[in-house]
Amino acid sequence: MRSAFEQLVTQAQSHVLAESYNAVTRRSLGAEAQVNAAINSANLSTTFPTDNTLADQPKVARLIGGRATLGLKRQVFMVTLDGFDTHDNMLSRHPALLRKLSGAMGAFDAAMTELGVSRQVTTFTASDFGRALSPNNTGTDHGWGGHQFVMGGAVKGSAFYGTPPPLSVGNTSAPQDQWHVGQGRLLPSTSVDQYAATLARWFGVADTELYQILPNLVHFGDKASRPDYPINLGFLG
Repeated sequence: MRSAFEQLVTQAQSHVLAESYNAVTRRSLGAEAQVNAAINSANLSTTFPTDNTLADQPKVARLIGGRATLGLKRQVFMVTLDGFDTHDNMLSRHPALLRKLSGAMGAFDAAMTELGVSRQVTTFTASDFGRALSPNNTGTDHGWGGHQFVMGGAVKGSAFYGTPPPLSVGNTSAPQDQWHVGQGRLLPSTSVDQYAATLARWFGVADTELYQILPNLVHFGDKASRPDYPINLGFLG
């Protein structure tokens, strides 16, 4: 079937749209062959877990291992793990999800060490939202602030960065109750802009370019007279 398909897309077409479609398909087939060659050149002995949607990570690791074949200096990959919208059965679901995350990240870290690129690869988590502190039946509702993990040889690890807000679900005038907006939806004390700026600087983005890709940075750091909200959170060396 593949041979027949390749013959079809190499045939000249009189219609301009048909010919353009064939050209795009031919480029895709060529790119696939190049990527497969790069993946096959990177052999890993690290064993990855296969019980979650982060199972794509072995492909990512091999693509990093084959970066020279692809002629790439900087690569960005995204893998996802669903299921954290725990409205029900949170006590059983959440620990299982964290075990999957831990196993996948641990295997990926081992693979980067095996490839000798640990200091050149930084893995970080990101999420659309956190969870509320107040229970919702057997789970929790959508929240605001949350934690993120950063991992890699360049990370100044074994540390907590930022200032966690007080854990409170009360609705009084007490100071600790001013850090949530109801049901324990915590207000973040660290902005995603600070998080992204710290990662971008490690990635090679110049300080003068940070404000172009993260325009909200004008509200942070010394330039905004807010040294208590630094642009560089300091978790990367």
